Amino acid sequence: MIDFQLRATDGNARHGLLTTPHGIVDTPVFMPVGTNATVKMILPDALAAAGATIILGNAYHLAIRPGEGVVAHFGGLHKFMSWNGPILTDSGGFQVLSLSKLWQINDDGVTFQSHVDGSSIFLSPERAIEIQNALGADIIMCFDECVPYPVEHSQAQRAVQRTLDWARRCQKAHKRGEQSLFGIVQGSVFPELRAYCAQRLVEMDFPGYALGGISVGEGTELIRAMVEATVPHLPAGKPRYLMGVGTPQDILAAVECGVDMFDCVMPTRNARGACAFSTKGKVRLRNVQHRMSGEPIDPACDCYACTNFTRGYLRHLYMVKEAAAGMLTSIHNIRFYQKLMENIRSAISQGNFREFKAEFLRNYESEP
Repeated sequence: MIDFQLRATDGNARHGLLTTPHGIVDTPVFMPVGTNATVKMILPDALAAAGATIILGNAYHLAIRPGEGVVAHFGGLHKFMSWNGPILTDSGGFQVLSLSKLWQINDDGVTFQSHVDGSSIFLSPERAIEIQNALGADIIMCFDECVPYPVEHSQAQRAVQRTLDWARRCQKAHKRGEQSLFGIVQGSVFPELRAYCAQRLVEMDFPGYALGGISVGEGTELIRAMVEATVPHLPAGKPRYLMGVGTPQDILAAVECGVDMFDCVMPTRNARGACAFSTKGKVRLRNVQHRMSGEPIDPACDCYACTNFTRGYLRHLYMVKEAAAGMLTSIHNIRFYQKLMENIRSAISQGNFREFKAEFLRNYESEP
């Protein structure tokens, strides 16, 4: 099981320590996404060197390939992917939304047509927990129903009730006490549904709580509004996880509301598209202006890519389609996010988070 201790607060922003069976994590924390038991284009030692302490995998994808039995055969997800730190696995609930053309849903669960071979797959709360128990992550997630945006209130309300029913079934099905099962708050963009869902989940006494169904197209203002509507209903002594978010701006806003954990594919996905993050905003590395540039991606960055290579070299790698381009930029982007979280934690501990946030955004959103 996990243990969560607050070390400092600044307004609603929190710096905490999350102790797991595979190590201690400073929060707020950003978790790189390793959907298929690997973070794309970056090896575990480079991931750790970039500052990552906890990563995320996906139960739905791993159950299809290679199969949770294969992962268990190799001693669980940590040994299988050679990552010694903490791991969190998502239950597959988001795939109910992202693979919406391939499913049928009812109160029992979801029937998928596999995106790999077209075979029929049934995913229920019990099956989602069975998969995650076999994978062996430190933190596992309840199976939930995530609705699209926009959505009718009535549909969102039905999804909340189904999410609550499934959460109870997940608790009953969970068999491994060393794994911590988090509940997931749904409710789309309806504050009263968010509050209701959070309150009912808190009554079930999970060791942590996630905010799901956010950042599915509703925009920054609604993201913040839903976080503000939800967090006050969650216990102060347990971690709060905002799933699938996101941009530096959204992370800073959520931290200010009291969120502790984040994940997103953005750092590595952007890297594969030749887009790097920097303290001065995004850098489009294929742009011709970088052809002769001797600058690193970000002079303020201490990552392997920035201390060894120039923008001109990285642009060359992208133009000739070398895999090293995405690998190096992935290292940088992961380090950018980890450094952002380090600075956030430091600012909270020093009591100047709002000043840090304002200065970061002033530089990040300035004209290049």
